[in-house]
Amino acid sequence: MTGTAFDCEIAIVGAGPYGLSAAAHLRAAGMDVTVFGEPMNFWANGMPAGMLLRSPREASTISDQRSAFTLEAYETASGTNPVKRVAWETFVAYGKWFQKQLDCNLEQRSVFEVRRNGSGFKLTLADGAAITSKKVVVAAGIGPFRKAPEVFSNLSPTRASHCYEGRKFSELGKRVAVIGAGQSALESAAILHEIGIDVEVIARTQVLRWIGMHMRLHRLGPISKALYSKYDVGPIGISRLVAYPNLVYHVPIRLKDRIRTRAVRSAGAPWLIPRLQNVKISTGRTVISAKEIDGEVQLQLDDRTERRVDHILMATGYRVDIAKYKFLAPELVREVRQLDGYPDVTAGFATSVPGLHFIGATAARKFGPLMYFVAGTEFASKELTSALRRDRR
Repeated sequence: MTGTAFDCEIAIVGAGPYGLSAAAHLRAAGMDVTVFGEPMNFWANGMPAGMLLRSPREASTISDQRSAFTLEAYETASGTNPVKRVAWETFVAYGKWFQKQLDCNLEQRSVFEVRRNGSGFKLTLADGAAITSKKVVVAAGIGPFRKAPEVFSNLSPTRASHCYEGRKFSELGKRVAVIGAGQSALESAAILHEIGIDVEVIARTQVLRWIGMHMRLHRLGPISKALYSKYDVGPIGISRLVAYPNLVYHVPIRLKDRIRTRAVRSAGAPWLIPRLQNVKISTGRTVISAKEIDGEVQLQLDDRTERRVDHILMATGYRVDIAKYKFLAPELVREVRQLDGYPDVTAGFATSVPGLHFIGATAARKFGPLMYFVAGTEFASKELTSALRRDRR
């Protein structure tokens, strides 16, 4: 018990990179923390086999206060051979190892509901048990925010799915249409092709975009460091700004939205290019209708051409809307001041509800696109810990 009123001081909902990192920093600061969730659940059960992290190695470490639990430390401890491009399976194993190093409570029963409870919060778990907490940090990830274009809304789950639903690609059928033009779409298409599936990428963009194609600018020593941050988020110049979320926070919201959109627009890593040489890619095209006919999907495109496929794989991104976190009581969601579904967080990731904080992708509208990536765990955890330490005093 913390004092006489609460079962724990801080409840963190979510045990992915942001939740685990926050727990590490808060626990090191002497706070009573309980993490709720299955460690690395979204990464372990949502990612298709064969995926590689787009982020460079140096931007793929989950932050802890002493930088003791780095990706390199895990590789050394586990005997894993370091590679340039980290596989998602390796990252999942790293995250679970990271969690085991923490000296804090882990509660793997899922949170059914969070609601206000006097000056704190009541968390009801899936089995009906209740826990009270002085503060709640929501680090529940982007799983509930998957976007699905309306044109595919009438298709059954056997005929259409999001690429991060954890479906086995080998079970999708012999013909698959991938919708999208970003890393997820292009890497999914490459994997599907490599396991022998007839795949076509259908993208609205006129031309595919590739990240980091100006390699000469990355090889100019100190000049390159001035132009790009180590996190590799965003193009020249923007990359440096994105690396300082506290600076982004003070940028006017309209300009901030433009920066965020530009930094994370649909694009693929150049190492995918040779893997896609024999994949059919239709750019500048939009699906205008999709129907299930005789056990397959009939697609009509805006150029009046038709496709017949066994499955639609949507790599269509995410749209943050905290109301889709089903564990948040509706009246609690209504109390949170929002910006188009994003919580309007302030310093320390605090919301308009005292004691309620959001970290990770839900904070990207205010603190910038670094919050979409694992690299953002360092800033988020330090900022959160500093704020909660001030509150404590």
